[in-house]
Amino acid sequence: MKNIRFIPLLILVAVLAACNNQSQSESTELAVPVSIEDIKLQDIQQFVNTTGTVNATSEVVMNSEMAGDYFLQTNPATGRTFKLGDRVQKGQTIIHFENEEYENNLAPDAVKLNLEISEQEYEKQKSLYEKGGVTLRELRNSEVSKTNARYNFENARIQLDKMNITAPFSGVITELPYYTEETRVASGSHMVTLMSYTQMYMNMNLPEKNISEVKLGQDVLITNYTLPEDTLKGKVTELSPAISTETRTFPGKIEINNPELKLRPGMFVKCDIITARKDSAIVIPKDIIMTGGRGKYVFVVGRNSAADDRWITTGIENQDYVEVVEGLQPNDRLIIKGFETLRDDSKVKIIR
Repeated sequence: MKNIRFIPLLILVAVLAACNNQSQSESTELAVPVSIEDIKLQDIQQFVNTTGTVNATSEVVMNSEMAGDYFLQTNPATGRTFKLGDRVQKGQTIIHFENEEYENNLAPDAVKLNLEISEQEYEKQKSLYEKGGVTLRELRNSEVSKTNARYNFENARIQLDKMNITAPFSGVITELPYYTEETRVASGSHMVTLMSYTQMYMNMNLPEKNISEVKLGQDVLITNYTLPEDTLKGKVTELSPAISTETRTFPGKIEINNPELKLRPGMFVKCDIITARKDSAIVIPKDIIMTGGRGKYVFVVGRNSAADDRWITTGIENQDYVEVVEGLQPNDRLIIKGFETLRDDSKVKIIR
């Protein structure tokens, strides 16, 4: 009879143990694996994006102004004749022409000698005038002769300079048509194209919605797909206040610093105009934000390894990140992976 009394008690203990084991098993099975990130203060920038083609700020196409025999000059930096892609300093002669008939017609030596004689004659007349030896009219006539002689000398020098193709600024040779040495080249022939692109610019057209965000002087980050590791800097330098009625856009201009010549004229670039920035802000990835009836929320790991939903208020944002102005604190353990199926107080397992 005593053994029969103990049987229900044993059964009860076994049932309770089984239920406890089942509860623990279910609790373990329901823990959702998640990755977390400790929230730290960082910087964030908000952008307006645009694309376009960059151009050299200085470009010149130089043609021959006279007919002459062609001589390509030596580049002092390389010790060989100038080539496509060579850098040229301001004032360097790239091409020289020779034309004896043209030079003889100018008679530069005679013009120079006439200037010297006229200057000497004027000084003589000036000295005599001070002593009363000549009239004012005679002095003025000698001054006119000297002035005309100087103009003739300067004009001859200008005409002689046309026998050289000289760089008007420091830059890079981007076009250099081939001519056989010492062959006669006709006047008006294309000789060389020179560009300076340490400073560049890009014309842009922005949507009407951005007219209140984009302002003169804002910094711009410039990238090109051929230079994925390099980000160049520029500034917004021109903006039109008028909206095109056809395209609903407004034009502007960005100037770009290109000191190492990484960008080349004609390249297609992406420009991120910085319209706002915050320092030491709580910044989280945009793709982890959920939306509910009360607004936006994310999950953090709370007490007892449970998910805690946090309703947040956001600030400035860019393509990937957003500022959180309310709802999160530094050092909160933000769930960045595995949050899709979570609910408030869901059990989680941190796998980082």
